[in-house]
Amino acid sequence: MNTARSTEEIALGIRRRVFEHVMKNNGGYLSQACSAAEQLAWLYNEGLKLGAPTLPMIPTPFEGVPSAGHKTYRTGAGYNGPIAPDLDRLFIAPAHYALVAYATLIEVGRMSPKGLAMFNQDGSSVEMIGAEHSPGMEVHNGTLGLGLSTAAGLAYGRRRLGDSGQTWVFMSDGEVQEGQTWEAVQAASFHHIDQLCAIMDVNEQQCDGAMSSVMEVRDIRQKFITFGAVCVEVDGHDLEAIRQAAAEPHEGRPLIILARTNPYHAMSILEERFPRLHYVRFKSEEERARMNLSIAKELGVEPIKY
Repeated sequence: MNTARSTEEIALGIRRRVFEHVMKNNGGYLSQACSAAEQLAWLYNEGLKLGAPTLPMIPTPFEGVPSAGHKTYRTGAGYNGPIAPDLDRLFIAPAHYALVAYATLIEVGRMSPKGLAMFNQDGSSVEMIGAEHSPGMEVHNGTLGLGLSTAAGLAYGRRRLGDSGQTWVFMSDGEVQEGQTWEAVQAASFHHIDQLCAIMDVNEQQCDGAMSSVMEVRDIRQKFITFGAVCVEVDGHDLEAIRQAAAEPHEGRPLIILARTNPYHAMSILEERFPRLHYVRFKSEEERARMNLSIAKELGVEPIKY
């Protein structure tokens, strides 16, 4: 745990940093910072047992895909520290949360702020949609429900090796529309993989609008329980509730924390865009200026100069 700053301070810092980036670049993933800041701040500042970063504070350019002749290839997992039996591993399943994940790495001192200036630039490893070589990433999960399967398989292997570290997944609720998510939790339960834990940002939004307008998923907590997980539902902006949920006994079963969140929390003006909140690109300079003033006031910072 980073004792120098509280998790609440880090969550606020994440939102401020994402806000600044989006204002300067005339668009970006604002809503994901609204909903997920507490979850990612909690993971990195309290929930995960990680070692010191092993990669440069300023990310290096993209060095190419893995191949037989590319012996120096490395993933971005080194920003989470070394891989060791007693340390935890983290998979960020929704790759479009990358901007928020990078902001988190900066806020907890694992990446230089200069890294964010490389975001979505040609030749950069700081991808807009996080890839396996991006800071904090270990595999490319996309948003197709692959993260939980990847983590379940790794956690099973780690148990067979005698590792004591846990394997965590940060997920989004759109992934429950994918069958692979349910196969993963069912397999983890069957094989008693209790080293597997996940926290899911349940903001009821996805790229095409509200979740319910794309595919109704009904009671996902009961579904996870039926498929064999221990599942706890909390207010995703309540850090004490998250702490208590993470301590829930789950011997022999995976733990899934459903963190219900507000997709315009701390940036209430975004409600104007509801339900299309996935990626906010300003429609006019007037809207950009108005949102700049409103969000800056709510976050307690000066309006961004751009």
